[in-house]
Amino acid sequence: MFNNNKILVVIPARGGSKRIHRKNIRLLADKPLISYAIDIAKSSKYVDDVVVSTEDSETASISEKFGASVVRRSPDLAGDQIPVDPVVYDATVQKEKIAFDEYDIVITLQTTSPLLKTETLDKAIEKFENFDVDTVISVVGNKHLSWGFNEKDNRYFPLYSERLSLQHLPMEYVETGGIFATRRSFITPNSRLGNNVDLIEISQEESINIVSYEDWWVAERYINRKKIAMIVNANDDTGFGPIQRCVSLASRLLSDNVLFFIDENYPLGVDFVKSFNFPFKLYDGNDDLFNKLNEFNPKIVVNDVFDTTKEYVSHLKEMGFFVINFEDLGEGSQDADVVFDSLYEHDGGFGNIFSGYKYYLLRDEFYFQPKKVVGPDVNDVLIAIGRNDSNNLTEKILESVLASGYAGRIDVILPFNYQYGEELIQKYESNNNVQIYRNRVENISAFMLRADIIFSSASRKMYEICSVGTPCICICQNGREQTHDFASSENGFINMGLVDTISNENITNQFKIVWQDFELRQNMSNLMKNVDLKHGFENIWSVVEQKYWARDFEQQKH
Repeated sequence: MFNNNKILVVIPARGGSKRIHRKNIRLLADKPLISYAIDIAKSSKYVDDVVVSTEDSETASISEKFGASVVRRSPDLAGDQIPVDPVVYDATVQKEKIAFDEYDIVITLQTTSPLLKTETLDKAIEKFENFDVDTVISVVGNKHLSWGFNEKDNRYFPLYSERLSLQHLPMEYVETGGIFATRRSFITPNSRLGNNVDLIEISQEESINIVSYEDWWVAERYINRKKIAMIVNANDDTGFGPIQRCVSLASRLLSDNVLFFIDENYPLGVDFVKSFNFPFKLYDGNDDLFNKLNEFNPKIVVNDVFDTTKEYVSHLKEMGFFVINFEDLGEGSQDADVVFDSLYEHDGGFGNIFSGYKYYLLRDEFYFQPKKVVGPDVNDVLIAIGRNDSNNLTEKILESVLASGYAGRIDVILPFNYQYGEELIQKYESNNNVQIYRNRVENISAFMLRADIIFSSASRKMYEICSVGTPCICICQNGREQTHDFASSENGFINMGLVDTISNENITNQFKIVWQDFELRQNMSNLMKNVDLKHGFENIWSVVEQKYWARDFEQQKH
């Protein structure tokens, strides 16, 4: 379509700069600022020539190293009060003399818009397919109640006729300064504006215009943000624990570009991810996953899928990804760059496993929950087993507590996918002291704080209980939970062991001991409060950064 059109990109770049000294050649994330505009233009499938207009020798030299041609402007065009129009006209005329040819479209790219994408530049050029379009300008949409100032009357005045809510305000478009494309016939010493103007709306990210040091900082943050893939599923076996962990992690990585990958055969976690407004992709099998990861091209891949295979992790490493696994006891853990396991105290012997409570990622609702103040009376018991309760431990505990003669309130939060729910609700619907919650509660931290004694399994929930400081009796649902060393007396828990070895009478007797011993409950709570669970993210990410940069350093050496 543009075979018969010659397109020139002009990049104005004088050597002086008032707000940021030598701005155009300063390093922005390890590259000179001017190099971004040059790369954007040279990567276009339509642009024929890229020229930098400058009076500065160092700027000229750096521009040539990044592949742009250079024309020198006179000192008369290098002052800070000189508008862009005569600079672009001068550069165009000089370049046409050198090329012995004329251009059809001249595009001004400002060095101060380093986050522009080449695809956006190409879309702006494609607007000239409409022969009625003379000029295309990049803009960003803006909805605000705006005010002006009248210097004559020394008064502010509204730039709107009616005060409306944001969604009902008309859209206004603000020029970003990034792209200004015009047909050659409209390039004059005093103007670049044609008669018929079209706009190309760009994203807030691309619209960043570096004028101040604050703008520079924001741009650098965007450029340095890493693409991170979160591969995680929620199903009947895993429950919501892994996906809650990954959402908590992603919530702390807002300066990075996080994309969730969810197996379409286990879509249970989709609504959960949607509720936090995180983007996601569904995949069907490992081959489809690898293809979609290749398209996204992340720097880091996080697996929260339990036991991985050696083949799976090796393939991710071969694709060049830095691999992080959570709670992985599979053979793939040997090849992952780093494995975090808060539940199992082990090192694997490969130097890449970090285990223990220091690497537990506390959910947001627990960060600001007050600590439990243990009183002499027990008025509220909470039964919250957590994941799948195939042994019906929930009812076993409930029966045991009632058998003790305790007559206070009992809150029962049914486990996910609990198959005995209807039966239990019907059985205890006439007991006003028993409150049963079937659906996943959103504020479980408030339940834990209100309770005086909690019954739970030795699952991830023990960390949340510990962060609140409410005395807890643990019962392990299976052999795997028996290896969760955190649920110990050292951390304030009473761990009764495996459910198969415990009778209702055992539970009743243990409950009575805790219920009737105020000093014991105080000591349990104090031991919990001595455990620091609020720095899990910092502990995790400091390891990641150390390992990530060490890997990059080794790769650069070779």
